[in-house]
Amino acid sequence: VQLVESGGGLVQPGGSLRLSCAASGFTFDDHALTWVRQAPGKGLEWVSAISWNGDSTYYAESIKGRFTISRDNAKNTVLLQMNSLKPEDTAVYYCAARHRTKVADLYEYDYWGQGTQVTVSS
Repeated sequence: VQLVESGGGLVQPGGSLRLSCAASGFTFDDHALTWVRQAPGKGLEWVSAISWNGDSTYYAESIKGRFTISRDNAKNTVLLQMNSLKPEDTAVYYCAARHRTKVADLYEYDYWGQGTQVTVSS
């Protein structure tokens, strides 16, 4: 089982990045996908989620209107388009998967990626 994030990097405030998470080794379209981030010296912060079929999306208030989550079940990929980035968006971004039938705590997932660093700075 693998979740591999990519697309992170250094960007100026107001800029954009698109994160990608490629999944393998499990039934992708049976799982909801989530992006979670961790800023330096802070705990995990839930960012966004998308249902197993893509019909429902959810966003944290801190990024609503700036980030967009999407998924392509044919390519086993989930994306996070991040626009109007702010310095406070600096964090390691993780994608995580949870089976669509599972009821669990906010940060309890079946699978996690290794993370990709996003740095927003001038």
